Amino acid sequence: MKKLNILFICRANCFRSKVAEAYFNRINKNKNIKAKSAGVVAGYRQGDFQVEAAKELGINIKGKSRGINANLLKWTDILVDVADDVPAEIFDYEKKRGIIKYLIVWNIKDVKTTRDIDDDKRVIRQVMEKVNKLNKQLENLRQNGNS
Repeated sequence: MKKLNILFICRANCFRSKVAEAYFNRINKNKNIKAKSAGVVAGYRQGDFQVEAAKELGINIKGKSRGINANLLKWTDILVDVADDVPAEIFDYEKKRGIIKYLIVWNIKDVKTTRDIDDDKRVIRQVMEKVNKLNKQLENLRQNGNS
């Protein structure tokens, strides 16, 4: 399998996309697949409840949010729109020009600022389930000899 770069995005890159990146990188066994995350809007930081909920589920999401940029888009083979509040249409131009090769949309609802660790864990589990399915699909492609 050739190298494959996955970019998980959400609105602010402080929760959903960070969870997806951290969890994917934890379970992925294929060294040819790399994952990063970014947000449409950067500069936010995750809430303490979100960090704690993720930690309880074995995921570290600490760190500064990163904004999406041209270099990240060029690096990306698969763009995963994790969020329900980022319309996939904003990437139409990049898709038409071939910058984004594959776009996957998950529509996972943001918890906003509910300060409810159970809500945070629910979202984390949704992300983990989607990441597990994506990882399984990529493993199947590799086993079948596709790139």
